[in-house]
Amino acid sequence: MVVTQRAARAVSATALLAGSVVLGTGAAAAVPSAAMTPSALPEASARPDASALRGASALPEPFAGIAPEADVSHHGHVLLWGAGLKVRMRTENHGPSSLTGVTVRVRISVALAGRQELPQSCLRADRRTVLCRTGSLRADGVQERRLALELRLAGRPDEVVVRVDTLWNGGATDRNPRNNDHKVLAPATGDEYVF
Repeated sequence: MVVTQRAARAVSATALLAGSVVLGTGAAAAVPSAAMTPSALPEASARPDASALRGASALPEPFAGIAPEADVSHHGHVLLWGAGLKVRMRTENHGPSSLTGVTVRVRISVALAGRQELPQSCLRADRRTVLCRTGSLRADGVQERRLALELRLAGRPDEVVVRVDTLWNGGATDRNPRNNDHKVLAPATGDEYVF
């Protein structure tokens, strides 16, 4: 028996409406026992076998929009002296999905000076915000991207609050935002304040 991709999707959609769950390519549908009445089961000749479904997409259409999951983390330190602010950080992805790129947002509680020399991967979003892209991040946490910002402030504040977070991660779900959303108070002592 030959089952087209369209027919396989129709069977998957019918199984979902009947209360079953379809897990990936070639996986059999798990139907609750309440739905296992003779009238609820398709005729034997209409049921596709698992080998016929192997050509279908990995996820049936109802699941095609599910976002991947990743765990992005940013760690580093902030150092303030006079009108200079250094932000050093490393960005990693602990998975389970790899990411094509991440945008890190660095927001400062005081205005930046008019002209800044930023790394090629960064741009200034407004008077207090810098955005930087990381490039791709594998899911194993071994690959890391390092970022070094040397910013000039408009004045010479006694302290600044620096907020580092993930602005964009390709639409992935991150269930552990504590390791990628940081708020650091940095007094103008020239000491490193870790996040």
